[in-house]
Amino acid sequence: MRVRKNPMTPLAAVVVGLLAGAVGTTCLDAVHYKKYRRSGGTKTPVAWEFAPVENWEAAPDPGQVVRRVIEGFTQRKLPDRSAWLISTIAHWGYGSAAGAAYGILAGSLRAPHPLYGVPFGAVVFAGDYVALPAAGLYKPIWEYDAKTLAWDLSAHLAYGAGTGTTFWVLTKIR
Repeated sequence: MRVRKNPMTPLAAVVVGLLAGAVGTTCLDAVHYKKYRRSGGTKTPVAWEFAPVENWEAAPDPGQVVRRVIEGFTQRKLPDRSAWLISTIAHWGYGSAAGAAYGILAGSLRAPHPLYGVPFGAVVFAGDYVALPAAGLYKPIWEYDAKTLAWDLSAHLAYGAGTGTTFWVLTKIR
């Protein structure tokens, strides 16, 4: 069995993975922003990314998931004023947490490679289309048209590429 020259500790793999996941989330959002602009959107990237969420009905899916968890645990309804903050934290937290999982996987390899993030992005995409329909937030995958799925898959592949490349770069620096 070959051992890497400088094996990565599990804690280092998680921390580097969290950072890489945040960069990957930025890459995912860049693809979604491009789609927004192509459809006529005019907001700047920062204004689009941190657009106000007025109420829970308008909250994106990551926020809806966290809302359900918090409300289920506390047995109290969350006010609409918390929709933006919780949705934003959930979106970035999910991307970073998935990056931490990637870090554990890639950090366990003898030689992580930047391209390993691409199939990881596809796995995250597939997981979303299993978990979110089960939660009633998405339709089953077969009910989406090919164009919608292609855009979403491309965003997740960008997430994976950004996560994998950033993880690789950060492990080279360390």
